[in-house]
Amino acid sequence: MDLKKKYAVLSEYNEQAEKGGGDERIKKQHQAGKKTARERILQLLDPGTFNEIDKLVTHRSHDFGMEKKKILGDGLIAGYGKINGRLVYVFAQDFTVFGGTLSRANADKIVKIQKLSLKMGAPVIGLNDSGGARIQEGIESLAGYADIFYNNVISSGVVPQISAILGPCAGGAVYSPALTDYIFMVEKTSHLFVTGPDVIKTVTHEDVTKEELGGAATHSTKSGVAHFTGKDEAHILMMIRELMSFLPSNNLEEPPVKVTTDPSGREEPSLQDLVPDDPNKPYDMMEIINKVIDNNHFLEVQPQYAENIIIGFARFAGKPVGIVANQPARLAGVLDINSSIKAARFVRFCDAFNLPLVTFVDVPGFLPGTSQEFGGIIKHGAKLLYAFSEATVPKITIITRKAYGGAYDVMSSKHIGADVNFAYPTAEIAVMGPAGAINIIYRNMLDEEEKAKAVEDYREKFANPYKAASLGYIDEIINPKDTRKKIIGGLEMTQNKRKSNPPKKHGNIPL
Repeated sequence: MDLKKKYAVLSEYNEQAEKGGGDERIKKQHQAGKKTARERILQLLDPGTFNEIDKLVTHRSHDFGMEKKKILGDGLIAGYGKINGRLVYVFAQDFTVFGGTLSRANADKIVKIQKLSLKMGAPVIGLNDSGGARIQEGIESLAGYADIFYNNVISSGVVPQISAILGPCAGGAVYSPALTDYIFMVEKTSHLFVTGPDVIKTVTHEDVTKEELGGAATHSTKSGVAHFTGKDEAHILMMIRELMSFLPSNNLEEPPVKVTTDPSGREEPSLQDLVPDDPNKPYDMMEIINKVIDNNHFLEVQPQYAENIIIGFARFAGKPVGIVANQPARLAGVLDINSSIKAARFVRFCDAFNLPLVTFVDVPGFLPGTSQEFGGIIKHGAKLLYAFSEATVPKITIITRKAYGGAYDVMSSKHIGADVNFAYPTAEIAVMGPAGAINIIYRNMLDEEEKAKAVEDYREKFANPYKAASLGYIDEIINPKDTRKKIIGGLEMTQNKRKSNPPKKHGNIPL
């Protein structure tokens, strides 16, 4: 074969691989409102940076006539490229080839990408759109899934792992996304569930649609499985790029600093009267967050789930941080099962990837009730306590109003390792609210007038930050307008923090 022919063969193979399942199936994919795997990757990465690996791999199955059905790439596109100029690894399931089902061959492609990402210290992003295990391959397909899961676990906390669900993802396939750091879903076209509607109907006789069972709305509001949802695929891919801008490439790097024109010493006079005088009146903690961070840019995580706590990424003086904040506008900002779990996992992520934690506190306690107790609020609340205590990154805490009881301890208090603790003059740091405390201390011993006076005395003595400040539990009581510069000052002071926990295989977090 002469040289010209050799190049022509290569060109033909490349063309075949890039066609995937062919024009007809690509058209069907587009009609369903979905992009092809290759289109997704090219939109996600910086232009011209994608390098494909294993483009010509085919499956090795000889059963059920599969030996006659071989398509180059075998339904999975994998490789590396750049996002904002930084290396990332990416794989995408191609629904136009065997419905994106997982073969042993394309599991090997994913495993290769995972191992490269771990070796080179770069994030890995999976774009899922698959009919699940390739039934014709039986156990080989299942073994492929398990190999992927194992690598997800080994990579956890070493490199960021992101999953986008851009079509169906069911059965064993769901556990790889579940093991990654963040899950993105598209409204209406993404579906994520362990068992589908048909199986559920057979086993439990429940009638449920795919969308109700495992759509983006369900997982972003009810189950808390999804962290981000978007109106279409383009929106999701841009959100992944935005998330990556806050994260380091691996656990040994610092997060990327961005130049900002927002002055570090900026005062925010409107915060002076944002927290109401009346301790029972709600206000929106997002207003405080947005006014003190750089350029009002906050990337909220799980915004529609457990809304009584806020988590997300922001920058102070150009440096990324993770923010955790009680939300008094929802359930008075109480801690409950869902909010504890939501915040605990976020705190552990930030700690793994060197993101300082800024915590805004206004918490009246844990939510009372049998459903919370029977649901295990003790162990779930302990997750958040564990996460904050274990975290060795810089921790800055601001108490804006209530910090009552055990919830005061849990919300990154000085006692569990916070480096800098601020409080507004409106802060109330106590075992419980004044009325409840007096009812317990005097138990029916006072008439109404005496009780009102006792409540007022208690409020005067304990429902303020001064007792805590006198004991050194609060480092400084600040004017709300100075919040931004005080946080930035605290972050600058702690930027070279070095703390390590005792050597151990791992702790036993109360799961």
